[in-house]
Amino acid sequence: MKKLLTAASLLALTTLPSLAEPLKIGVITTLSGPAGYLGEQVRDGLQLAIDQEGGKLGGVDVELVVEDDGLKPGNGLQIADKFLNEEGIKLITGIIFSNVAGATVPEVVENDAIYISPNAAPSSLAGAGCNKNYFVVSWQNDSLHEATGAAAKALGYKKVVALAPNYQAGKDAIAGFKREFGGDVTEIYTQLEQTDFAPEMAQIRAAAPDAVFQFHPGGMGIAFLKQYVQAGLSKDVPMIVSEPSADGVILGAVGEAAVGLKATTHWNADFDNDANKAMVTAWAAKHPDKPLTTYGQQAYDVGLLIASALKKTGGIDDLDAFRAALKEADFASTRGDFKFGQNQHPVQDWYMVDIVAGSDGKPVWVTKEKLRDDVGDVYAAECKM
Repeated sequence: MKKLLTAASLLALTTLPSLAEPLKIGVITTLSGPAGYLGEQVRDGLQLAIDQEGGKLGGVDVELVVEDDGLKPGNGLQIADKFLNEEGIKLITGIIFSNVAGATVPEVVENDAIYISPNAAPSSLAGAGCNKNYFVVSWQNDSLHEATGAAAKALGYKKVVALAPNYQAGKDAIAGFKREFGGDVTEIYTQLEQTDFAPEMAQIRAAAPDAVFQFHPGGMGIAFLKQYVQAGLSKDVPMIVSEPSADGVILGAVGEAAVGLKATTHWNADFDNDANKAMVTAWAAKHPDKPLTTYGQQAYDVGLLIASALKKTGGIDDLDAFRAALKEADFASTRGDFKFGQNQHPVQDWYMVDIVAGSDGKPVWVTKEKLRDDVGDVYAAECKM
């Protein structure tokens, strides 16, 4: 005989608490084309931080919603609009390129949502254009290359040819390099996504500099470095680069010809701290065939930052509380020292690395010396928050 449900039983069933939906984190990043591996690193770095906590960040269930911007600002803007207005996502990250960030970040932060950058940090958003809803975990574009300018100066170079793509991050790169280098600089601007650098090789040869500084991330960097070696320039003109132009994928593609390069960075896999050791070990176990680059590290630190804030707030319903918790940066960064400056961009240390042959003959970074301590960025003073 069937048991009839009483009114009390029905009421109990209808008032059972529903399972809470995971907090959605929108990820707008570049996953296609020659630069696609950069977005993969960001996605995988974020996911690794989540996996380390069993699907949570700061005790809160989270879910990544990942979309490919194709390195097109219009795509980034469309994805942001969908996240904000169709999916109700209030926490967004992931952008690699500054042209995409310049078009997309204002849309996010001006619509009462939080954007945390794992990479792109253009000067236009660091000074007077700063915003209480905008945080950067990587570096400010200029400061990234200021370290390389300081290294070039320390190495005794006087005359340098500096090359970078003709977009905001490229302009910031050369501006930052020149600011700390102080010597004679010939500027050459290439095209975003350019792959044939024969004219630039001829210009470098004609200039006969002491060294070359170049900023070309992703597939551009692979093409540039390969052609530099093929042109025979690497035998006569040393090259010094910032971290995006010598990541593990670029070094793997170029091979032993990359040995001997000098580079600067805010992080390396050989850093001796517990957070870094945990990340490097976990990455190697999950991605044995993928080198861990600064893009993955930066995204992992984004995950740690979000976790530190969620641990205090339990969610993002109270954006003021969540924003305040983020600003405290109460987490152990894989890079070591880290805090936010006035404009919510990093204050951190910078290092010089040598690129040497590892035990397997493949080029790897070896940290040599600290170049700069507790460095913020030149635009922070213009930020009124």
